[in-house]
Amino acid sequence: MITTCCIGSVKIPRTAILAPMAGVADRAYRLLCREYGAAAAVSEMVSVKGLCYGDKASAQLCTITENEHPMGLQLFGSEPDFVARAAAMVQQFQPDWLDINMGCPVHKVVATGAGSALMKDIPLAQEIVRAAVRESRVPVTVKFRLGWDASCCNAVEFAQAMEDAGAAAIAVHGRTKEQLYSGKADWNAIRQVKQSVTIPVIGNGDVRTAADCLAMYEQTGCDLVMVGRGSYGNPFVFREIEAVISGEAYRQPTLEQRMETMLYHIRLILQCNPQKPPEIAIREARKHAAWYMNGLYGAAKFRARCYHLGSYAEAEMLAADFLALQKQRADFLPDKAL
Repeated sequence: MITTCCIGSVKIPRTAILAPMAGVADRAYRLLCREYGAAAAVSEMVSVKGLCYGDKASAQLCTITENEHPMGLQLFGSEPDFVARAAAMVQQFQPDWLDINMGCPVHKVVATGAGSALMKDIPLAQEIVRAAVRESRVPVTVKFRLGWDASCCNAVEFAQAMEDAGAAAIAVHGRTKEQLYSGKADWNAIRQVKQSVTIPVIGNGDVRTAADCLAMYEQTGCDLVMVGRGSYGNPFVFREIEAVISGEAYRQPTLEQRMETMLYHIRLILQCNPQKPPEIAIREARKHAAWYMNGLYGAAKFRARCYHLGSYAEAEMLAADFLALQKQRADFLPDKAL
């Protein structure tokens, strides 16, 4: 039986939600993952200064279509006044909640004092949350990491400060800023955060299968699980999680289904970017196409072709050739075994 997690008044099934990932979790990606069972999604991070200065690209990132709900909009910035103005501005897009990014480890974000840099200035981080809460009609959440580095793992203190500032929920990535995406996520630290606050805690890091998801719920006691890189080329993970938690049988997708989904994903990218010439939009699809082949025979060679895709027709040919290669290998292996 699937229970729910409440972020304010927003009820979300306790399966798994899609993480906010800049340059990856665009509208096409969110729609695809929602179709495959993601319980909710969060936007790519949006600059509060970009919004306040009228940047059209920033505003476009805030648009939410009907099939994306429930969905949060993620803002990033280091100045409370700008955060407050942006929080008020994005209400028109009718997000289900606002998320404040205090975990991004990328230099260009950290250098502005935003993202993970805010974990080194808890009073400022609290001011930012209070500013967003003051101007938002929907719940405000915060996503952060374990700390700046191994010598400064202050996630528990930070979590308590965010709760005191009015955050309705928090999401914790089980790595430090210094780790980026290397090493293993520390689920024990997430458990410690969960035990230190009364608001919902969303666990994030190293969830790639339904078994991982169940283990995170069990080991951390978190209220909700967030999947990020584990969904690369694998939107099926959300359906798997949903099925296992529901007690239903689940079959892994066949290779043909993987290729069909890859092509469907590319079509979504083209459909969600009508303002761009197809040859430009297809470039954004290249990395996604490559991810669908990870771990399969001949993947390296075909990934190289992915990064040179120039049209949807070429993507169709790529999928057909990749399927043919797998069939050829399957036909050959029994003879080889003899």
